[in-house]
Parts: sequence; C-alpha cells; structure tokens
Amino acid sequence: MARLFALLAVTAMLFVVGCGGDDNESSGGGGGTGTSSSSSDQPGAGKPAVTIGTKDFTEEFVLGQLYKQALEAKGYKVNYKENIGATEIIDKALTSKQIDAYPEYTGVSQSVVFKQDALPKSPEETQQIVKDEYEKRGQSVSDATPFQDTDAIATTKEFAEKNNLNSVADLKDIPPFTLGARPEFKNRFNGLKGMAQVYGVKDNVKFKQLALGLQYPSLDKGDVDTANVFSTDAQLASGKYKVLEDPKGVFGFQNVYFVINKDKLDALGGQQFMDVINSVNKLLTDKAMPAMNAAVDLDKKKPADVAKAFLQANNLG
Repeated sequence: MARLFALLAVTAMLFVVGCGGDDNESSGGGGGTGTSSSSSDQPGAGKPAVTIGTKDFTEEFVLGQLYKQALEAKGYKVNYKENIGATEIIDKALTSKQIDAYPEYTGVSQSVVFKQDALPKSPEETQQIVKDEYEKRGQSVSDATPFQDTDAIATTKEFAEKNNLNSVADLKDIPPFTLGARPEFKNRFNGLKGMAQVYGVKDNVKFKQLALGLQYPSLDKGDVDTANVFSTDAQLASGKYKVLEDPKGVFGFQNVYFVINKDKLDALGGQQFMDVINSVNKLLTDKAMPAMNAAVDLDKKKPADVAKAFLQANNLG
C-alpha cells in the first residue's frame, strides 16, 4: 500500500511539473480533438519499426521510455535497446545502423562525437554546430529540450569548506586529491582533459575510475575527494554536496537532441515522426527532468512507470 501511495504522489508531482508551461491541453479526461482511431492520430500505422537505443544511466533510461511510449501511442513500432553504453559506444551503434536513433547531449556531441575542443558562447551556438555536423553525416535531430544536464564536479560540503572550494579553478591550488568518474571522463575535453587545459588542474589530481551510480556513495565514505556528477542528479537536492562552478564553460551546454539516421526518419514519415518527439521534448524542463530522475533514483520507481505517468499526465500516453 505504501508503494501505491508513493507512485500516486509521484504521478501527481509529474503532472504539476509537466503541465505547468503547456498551453493547449486544457480539455482533460476523455476529451480532446478527433478520435484515437483516426489515421491522423496514428501516423505510425503501417510504418517500419524504429530501433531506439539509450546510454547507460538513469536519465537516458527515462528519456528512452518517454520516446518509446509516446511513439507507440501514435502507432509506431519501437524496438528498444537500453543501456548500450557511453557516447563513444552508442554513436558507433548509430552509424553502423545497429540502432536508428538515441538521445544525446549537444555539448557531448560537439566534444566527443565531432571531437571539437571549443567553448561555444551559448546553448544555441552549440545546438547549431552539432545540428550542422550531424546533417553532414546523414543524421537529423529533433528540437532541443529546454533542460540541460551538464557534467559537474561535486564534493562534500566539508571538503569544500576545508579547501575553500567554489569553482573548478580552485582545485589546482589545493593539496593532492582524488577525482572519481566513469572511465571516459578522463580523456574528454568536457572532462579531465579540459580541466587540465583550461583550469590547470593536472599535477595534483589522481583519477579514480568509478562506475556510474557510485559517485555519491564514494563521496560519502571518503573513497574519493571529488566526483564527476550530472547537474540533474536527484542526490544533489539533499544539500550534502557542493557543486563547483565552471566559469569558463569546460563542461559545455548540454541540452538533449533526439538523433536519428535520416534515411530511417524519411521512412518513418519525416516531420510527422519528429513532431511526436518534439511534443515530448518541449515538456522536459529544468523541473520536470530532475523530478523524474528522483522518482527512479530515490523513490526506486521503474523508468517505464515514471515515463508512463508523465506522458499520461500530459495527454501524450
């Protein structure tokens, strides 16, 4: 019974968060325009299946389920491949046609996929750079999400106070310390490589490889002094941790694009298909996405259930 009440509470929370900025969904219940059986409401009917992959962490699992379920509600057939791996792995799955599409972060695309060690001045500049590069390579992208999820460096408040830490730049002046992160962080520009080049954090840092999900327990136990985290992590709301500022933008602007091979997009109906993705993306705000992450990581809900609650609350499920 407690679990039921908790799920109902999560559903109510997601309804408030998701619908706050929506203008045209006022006729709730069984209303709406048209009928669910009309061909215009089922643009996916008769189209080939689409294979959607995700990377290897909670937010990607939620995003994948949101896209999967929203598309299925519009008649599309979806093959879903969760937890494929980091960008370096899943991008190869995309280009080799093992998958047709997946959600990716714009700054990661620029730095990792297209290997550009640059510091764009705005989210919009990053988005345009990445969109142009994908188009050259035969991929299309959706509208970008309102929310961003950037890499960040976090530590306990005690460690930050002891070492007078406010920004990443402050790390170069402290005694030797450990930084825990997933393995790919070590060689990425929007990772330890960029921290060394831009902030001079190199001689006093010892890198410790951590699997995703172990950052916060490792900080709590003192196994590492600092850790790479994501800015939308639910754990940051606890008040136990200090997130260091990134004044020079090493970690970039990180809105989400749904990236899809253009030949498959054309086969799926082009803009009709992308309209479904964009209808989800426009609701993914800086409040909505962390709330869904928290429902999974803290309340231990399944990503599929959290996505379903969000979509139904917003008349997309």
